[in-house]
Amino acid sequence: MVNVGIYLDLRNPAEWRQDWARLYGFTLELCEEADRLGVHSIWTTEHHGFDDGYLSQPLTMAAAIAARTKRARIGTGVTIAPLRHPAHLAEEAAIVDLVSGGRLELGIGTGYRLPEYELFDRADALRTRFSATDASAREIRRLWDTGTITPPPVQERPRIWLGYQGPQGARRAGLLGESLLTANPAMAAPYVDALREAGHDPASARMAGLVNGWITEDPERDWPVVSRHLAHQWDSYHRYAVEGTGAASARPIDPERWRARGLSAAPGHFLLATPEEAARDISAYVAGTPIETVWFFASLSGMSERAVREHVTTLMRLARLVA
Repeated sequence: MVNVGIYLDLRNPAEWRQDWARLYGFTLELCEEADRLGVHSIWTTEHHGFDDGYLSQPLTMAAAIAARTKRARIGTGVTIAPLRHPAHLAEEAAIVDLVSGGRLELGIGTGYRLPEYELFDRADALRTRFSATDASAREIRRLWDTGTITPPPVQERPRIWLGYQGPQGARRAGLLGESLLTANPAMAAPYVDALREAGHDPASARMAGLVNGWITEDPERDWPVVSRHLAHQWDSYHRYAVEGTGAASARPIDPERWRARGLSAAPGHFLLATPEEAARDISAYVAGTPIETVWFFASLSGMSERAVREHVTTLMRLARLVA
């Protein structure tokens, strides 16, 4: 059994630009519909300075989603911890938990872009971002556990998810006794080993994360459109990843090659599948691991409202198949 969620970045590229207020309004409508259809969770993300307006304040958006939904878990995947004081994160997250009636899943991570750290006058913190994120997790947990911040969250112990991708990061999350925000099965062993080493119950292990893909009733029909938006999304990711570093941008992706590689946690893979095909592949992929939730981008970089609505509806059929 695995849960299925949706992932929102609200990108609005110039090539498919729409009214900003409409984009946000439509996204909230989409969340309401996904909640009605039984989506397990809705996750927001964060970047700054993208020309397509990538979502910059995930907890603010999470609060709006909380007010428009009734059942779905609401997570950040991730909010960049070193750019904010832990008390700020603890308070803001508690408000989301209150507004949602106890549905918060707080995911924090390090970020990696120098321009974002510069924007917040934190360029000197980029080098120590992993230890700073660990420290933020510890402090948020302390602030909640001791009742230092008010009002407190609804949940007695809201989950903190660490957005770490490699084995060293998995170990960090385990040592902290928190949840691990990756859907890479290879990270299960170092994560669980670290939980055990630090005296935490290995049965408390929880993993969740992104599956890069698009679920459709007709893959061949949709691929020409999906591939175009996929290329824009990841080419711009790669361009922004090196901004400010002096390094050259990666070559444009080859969507056909990504599709041929199928489902994997490794970069450059893309699952284009029917719900039945995806259910088979995902169930096998997460078997024997603590991965409890996978999520998909609701939209790939500026897709039409019709395509996004159809995708979310189809994802909910996948959710029923893997439940």
